[in-house]
Amino acid sequence: MGARVVVTPELSLVGYPPEDLLLRDELYARCEDQLGQLARRLASYVGLHVVIGHPSREALGSGPVQRYNCASVLADGLVVATYRKHDLPNYEVFDEVRYFAPSSRPCVFEVDGVRFGLNICEDIWFAYAPDAAKKAGAQVLLVPNGSPYHLGKQHGRLEIARQRIRETGVPLVYANLVGGQDELQFDGSSFVLDAQGELRAQLPHCQEAVELVEFEPMNDGAVRVPSGSIAPTLSIEQAVYAVLVQGVRDYVDKNKFPGAIIGLSGGIDSALTLAITVDALGAARVRTVMMPSQYTADISWIDARDMAARLHVRYDEIAIRPIYDAFRAQLAPQFEGLAEDATEENIQARSRGTLLMALSNKTGWIVLTTGNKSELATGYCTLYGDMAGGFAVIKDIFKTLVYRLSRWRNTQGEVIPERIITRAPSAELRSNQTDQDSLPPYDVLDDILRSYMEEDESIDELLARGHDRATVERVIRLLRINEYKRRQAPVGVRVTHRAFGRDWRYPITNRFREAARTH
Repeated sequence: MGARVVVTPELSLVGYPPEDLLLRDELYARCEDQLGQLARRLASYVGLHVVIGHPSREALGSGPVQRYNCASVLADGLVVATYRKHDLPNYEVFDEVRYFAPSSRPCVFEVDGVRFGLNICEDIWFAYAPDAAKKAGAQVLLVPNGSPYHLGKQHGRLEIARQRIRETGVPLVYANLVGGQDELQFDGSSFVLDAQGELRAQLPHCQEAVELVEFEPMNDGAVRVPSGSIAPTLSIEQAVYAVLVQGVRDYVDKNKFPGAIIGLSGGIDSALTLAITVDALGAARVRTVMMPSQYTADISWIDARDMAARLHVRYDEIAIRPIYDAFRAQLAPQFEGLAEDATEENIQARSRGTLLMALSNKTGWIVLTTGNKSELATGYCTLYGDMAGGFAVIKDIFKTLVYRLSRWRNTQGEVIPERIITRAPSAELRSNQTDQDSLPPYDVLDDILRSYMEEDESIDELLARGHDRATVERVIRLLRINEYKRRQAPVGVRVTHRAFGRDWRYPITNRFREAARTH
């Protein structure tokens, strides 16, 4: 393509985040070896400069070994320059302070009369590193990134980048990772801004891509950036759905599972999970199992069969009534004189979980769980039952967004039967059960959870916005007492900036109780 400089994302040699692999000495030896091999392989591309992200370490006299998050420039068979990250994020999913030491030295290299400065990811969220690069002579800022997706993230990236450009007057190239790493999803969306902060190029969301951008040095020392291709901005539904598909595909493929198994209930959560999984893996690698009980409505298995047929996936039915009855019979002496309660409901869910895990053990295919964020938040799920599995596809999707995503997916081809979307949701663990028997309406529930969890609103702020006091206090109590369940849930796709897992870190054992101050 005629490129003179190639920019790869943050820690591209090892992937981001390496976490405690960074504590292993051999990782650095391997990285040093691979970096040298790569430099020698690139030697035949005369004049090409390639920016590679990698970790490094250095022993400082008799002191402790220091580790660094680096970006090195490879050219003519050599490592000609190395930049060490200055600003180390230590919030949300990031804990780089645990591993790396900061460095304050700028790094600038020249290619064809243009001086390029290096920053890494978090560096541009603060003024120091871009300003240091500018003072060292940089005319263009190259920024390798490992920036994970969450709702609204791209807008924030662009605003921060434009703020740095207003301060420095230096064009900026933002090169972001693409792909899934456990629960984190890297959406790419790399971009180029000129010295006025105007968008000159933007790569697609959740797609690997290469874009050639020209930088033309001017007589006054400035650099002109002609326009390149700009990928369109997606709707929330489009963007989130693409992230979920990427998350499933990469977790299953990178961990070498041959396929995925889904417990199909005839409800909307398992329906959306199935649609995402087929879009990620293809129908041949997806298997569904319907496990009816005496409480399963006819429309549930009819709709489950219908959807499986629409997506051309394998569909099996295994009745759980005999298993449930056997459990009841064995436990009868222990339960004598005790009234039925949620215990009997949970035995049904755990019977299903056992069947799915047995199929997983026998085939090597991973079980994908189907619980959403509203259920996990309130504990409306069964430990070792519907929570049993290896990857939780929609664990960071509130129920209201589940409906929006389902309707959007049907605009691309109607794979989810309409009745699944319109019928009242139910766990079908007792006669005539609906979710709203146990939970507030989902629009109310999700607003309380989103505001309290993601925006850190207080009870008083929720009440001031018109929420019922008893409902707010009940929802927050459910959120608190079900932390022990969530600690045992499988990892899943992160979509918000406050997902259960790496983002949400509340102690299980505590006596803190938030109370309203208003009366």
